[in-house]
Amino acid sequence: MFDSAICLRPVAHGRHPALLLTLTFLLISAILLPACGNGSTADGRPSEPLATAMQDTPMEHALKHLDPKYVCPMHPQIVRDAPGTCPICGMDLVQKTLDPAQGAYPEVRLSSAVVHNLGVRTALVERGTLWRSIRTLGRVDYDETRLAHVHPRAAGFVEALGLRAEGEPVKAGQELAQLYAPSILSAQVDFLLALDPQPTGVSQVRLDKARNILRLLEVPENIIREIEQRRETRLTVPVLAPIDGVVTDMMAREGMYVTESSAMFTIADLSRVWVLVDVFEHQIDWLGPGLAAEIRLPARPGRIWEGKVDYLYPALDPKARTLRVRLVFDNPGMVLKPNMFANVVIHGGAKRGVLKIPTEALILTGARESVIKAHGDGRFQPVDVETGMRSDAEVEILSGLDEGDEIVVSGQFLIDSESSLRASFRRLEEGTAQSPATTGGAHVHH
Repeated sequence: MFDSAICLRPVAHGRHPALLLTLTFLLISAILLPACGNGSTADGRPSEPLATAMQDTPMEHALKHLDPKYVCPMHPQIVRDAPGTCPICGMDLVQKTLDPAQGAYPEVRLSSAVVHNLGVRTALVERGTLWRSIRTLGRVDYDETRLAHVHPRAAGFVEALGLRAEGEPVKAGQELAQLYAPSILSAQVDFLLALDPQPTGVSQVRLDKARNILRLLEVPENIIREIEQRRETRLTVPVLAPIDGVVTDMMAREGMYVTESSAMFTIADLSRVWVLVDVFEHQIDWLGPGLAAEIRLPARPGRIWEGKVDYLYPALDPKARTLRVRLVFDNPGMVLKPNMFANVVIHGGAKRGVLKIPTEALILTGARESVIKAHGDGRFQPVDVETGMRSDAEVEILSGLDEGDEIVVSGQFLIDSESSLRASFRRLEEGTAQSPATTGGAHVHH
């Protein structure tokens, strides 16, 4: 079987740990390659297609070629190479499945020289306060509650324009265009007829009705008074801006025929803007309307704008697994321009009395979360943990560690890969289950 000690040459401080992992797997492949040549059927054919074998990791491929072991469910010290019964209790032996992810991780022992060369640094598990702050990128957008779309109330022709291009600022009540609409002209005639004296006197109901029709056609009040005073119709009526803002879309042109469905102008009030951000799924629980937020713009260095969370959208992005969140900011001077990028911080308050470690100490493999505990005298051991809330530089620990434990914050990836390799070899060569206390440590020699 394999030698009980795994020897790795130390590498220079700062070298990326991916190289060490690659060398580790190459070592496994070199050791197990001769065994694969025997992985064939009785007639000499390969036991599996080459393409299938190439998809396995070295450890997965090695496990395929191991002779199966059979163990007693009640007495794990009883291990046989073939099916049978337990000599103690008589139960049928069951096949033992080897899983590289099972069990505790063995200790790894490093000499002081290796610890120095790897730049191993440690820190203590502490109990304290984590600040719920979310840092992300955002995009400035129009406040959609402050957009106005200008449509004519009757079909007609644009006779004159008060604007020449998009982007021009306008004030509420400013003339945008002159509109000739036959139905508006007809409504003016009805209004004048209602003003004429009748033998039985002027009908106030008829007059009010004619005046209201002009109002519904958005003829301005001063124009209605002018028609009433002069007793004559106007060929065109003005189209006025409903709000202060900036013209963001201008479809009307002189001589154009427009209908009630035609959007002649779009005006945006930029005195307040939205900032849209995407927040990761694990941070959603911190969020809520009214939380304070601030932004910084690369285009405006040194300035900070303060706003708040306005709305959390109801659904996550199914691919990015993020939630769209809307922030609102006052925009004096219209410095914040739509489509600008912003660096965003959302302040969610503090969570006190939590067990926490530096984020850099956490090892994420996709299948597990772990850290490396330092036991002293060059002894290290991986430990799986369950994490909770995360801030910029710290992460909450829900289980797996205790306050005062010493953990590795630099150089932990080599130690973790060495321990995983040692555990895999141990399972290959052991026939009985052993507790972590009886497992010999792996040694890294300088």
